[in-house]
Amino acid sequence: MLHPATLTFLTDLRANNNKAWLDANRPAYEAAKADFLALVTQVLSQLEAADPAIADSQLQPKKCVFRLNRDIRFSANKAPYKHNFGAWFNAGGKAAASAGYYLNLEPGGSFVAGGLYMPEAKTLATLRQEIDYNLPAFEALLTTPDFRQHFPGLSREHSLQRPPKGYDAANPALSYLKLKSFTASHPLPDESLLRPEISQQIVAGFGALQPLVHFLNQALD
Repeated sequence: MLHPATLTFLTDLRANNNKAWLDANRPAYEAAKADFLALVTQVLSQLEAADPAIADSQLQPKKCVFRLNRDIRFSANKAPYKHNFGAWFNAGGKAAASAGYYLNLEPGGSFVAGGLYMPEAKTLATLRQEIDYNLPAFEALLTTPDFRQHFPGLSREHSLQRPPKGYDAANPALSYLKLKSFTASHPLPDESLLRPEISQQIVAGFGALQPLVHFLNQALD
């Protein structure tokens, strides 16, 4: 479970996104960061027991967590810090271009998610081809009771308006082939984050995503 002060810190950071405020509140930041890392450590331990690919990768909890600092070099938004904590669990670590599981901690906007977000063109082409060749298997993993219990379906963010190059408009897999990402997400209400069973709830969501993650990674092997 998380400490309420962690959510309070992130709420306050959103309203005071500047270096002077963070420097003045460094103890609160360090405590919140440690609290989130403790949750990530619990989640990773349970996920390793459920997903052999994650266990084989021997991930370190600290290496799964994203930095608080934003890259503002090419952004119109010059706020120096994110107002969320995030962690990514995938085979090979964050630098690997593989599907995995994501945990987002943000007051009013926390969620579990998984899959592969905005892969490069060559990777995207490979995944589209795999889905085209194995549509029944792909649709089957998206319609299991466990998946449907946690997720409404794949995200349609950035979906193409027209068929991608090389595919006909009559292709039965077209609704998936138009996607630029293959992800699904499920919200985590703030009150659930403060319960002792939150790590199990997160890993249950990841478990529902596991067949999708494995399908995508097998396509890239």
